This record gives sequence, structure tokens and C-alpha cells, in this order.
Amino acid sequence: MRIFLAGAGGVIGRRLTPLLRAAGHVVIGTTRSSDKATAIAALGAEPVVVDVFDAAALTRAMIAAAPDVVIHQLTDLPFAPGTPQYAEGLARNSRLRVEGSRNLAAAARAAGVKRLIAQSIAFIYASAPGLRIESDPLNGDPAMAATVTGVKALEEATLAMPEGVVLRYGYLYGPATWYDAPAKPPSVHVDAAAQAALLAVTKGAPGIYNIAEDDGYAASDKAKRELGFDASFRIKP
Repeated sequence: MRIFLAGAGGVIGRRLTPLLRAAGHVVIGTTRSSDKATAIAALGAEPVVVDVFDAAALTRAMIAAAPDVVIHQLTDLPFAPGTPQYAEGLARNSRLRVEGSRNLAAAARAAGVKRLIAQSIAFIYASAPGLRIESDPLNGDPAMAATVTGVKALEEATLAMPEGVVLRYGYLYGPATWYDAPAKPPSVHVDAAAQAALLAVTKGAPGIYNIAEDDGYAASDKAKRELGFDASFRIKP
């Protein structure tokens, strides 16, 4: 299959591209930075330099790529929690989720794509006892308003597609992430997160899936059952 991977140069994108190629897929990987194009090509993808905020250019790139599936792994969080620039990054990331997701879904529809798989977050649920499941309400804390607004926009744009699949990831840890080991629940290794996206290319009904370890916060039973998700998956060196 032909896979349009938006955000191929990102933390998950760099782990996901080789998995997609090993599974026999052709990967068209996007980046907004021409500096990353060579690295994306080295992973086995066909690099495309395009800004997701440029709706017309994105649509042209999508139609030219003629993908079977689109995977949304776009984020804009270059600064870790606790740094002076973190709040600024959250605002940019929220804009990316709102405007970028809308543009990506529109471009996918223009190219005749049905299946859109998108990266969301599993640490967005309202406080409650027990494990959080996909139908539970989201956090209503005003301090989380910008993040929740972005997540809702991303998920609505994805689920409006004929085959929209939302992967709610736990806090990522592992290579090139902010954490070497699980920092707090819900967590998921970046390799397991990447494999979940690979599995969703051909498996799973449209809908939302928690992608996290069994650490007492979010239940990933649906992803295990329908996608074959395995939180212990790691890419061999």
C-alpha cells in the first residue's frame, strides 16, 4: 500500500517509517523542513517538503502521492516540560492539531483516501476512579483548555473520515523522546506506539484506541483485541 506519513521526521515517524517499509508499504514522508528530507529518504521514504498550514500545497502533494492510507504523526513540541518555552510549544501544538488536522483530512478527502490514522493522547481524560476507557469524558480543567480543544479538533477531523482511527498514546519514552523510562502513567514506549500505527493500517474498525502500558491509568484492551497491540514491542537494533 501507499502510505502518506505526515510528520515522518518526528519522534514516532522516524521509528514508524522502517516498520512500514519492512511490511512492504511505500512511504511518502512529509516534513516542513528541507533539512530533514535527506534523513527521511535514508529511512526508506519518499520525502515531500510541505507545510501542513498551506492547505493548497498540502492538497497538491496528497493528490500527487495518491496514497491508500494517511497517517497523521504531526506534532510541534520541541521543548520539554519545565523549560521556559514549553507553554509556547503547547500553543503551537494546539494550533497544529486544530488547523493542521483539518487541512490534512481535507487533503485526504480530495485524494480519495478513506483511512486516516491520527496521533492523539491518552492523558486527556477527566479524573475518575479506575481505568479510563475510550468513551470516558475528557478533562474539563480550564488549565487544560487549549490542549483539550486541540485534541477534540484533531479527533473530530479524523473520525469524520470514512475510516478514521484515533490512537490515544500515553506519555512517550525511549529513543529521542523526553524520557528514557516510563515517567508517569499512562506511558508507552515509542516503538510500541509506532507499531500501533503500523497495525492500524490494515486492522481495526474506525474509532478511538488507547495505546498505553498496563500501568493503572488507561485500558488498552480494545487496541489489544482489535489491532493486536503489544506494549512490549521493541524494534531490534
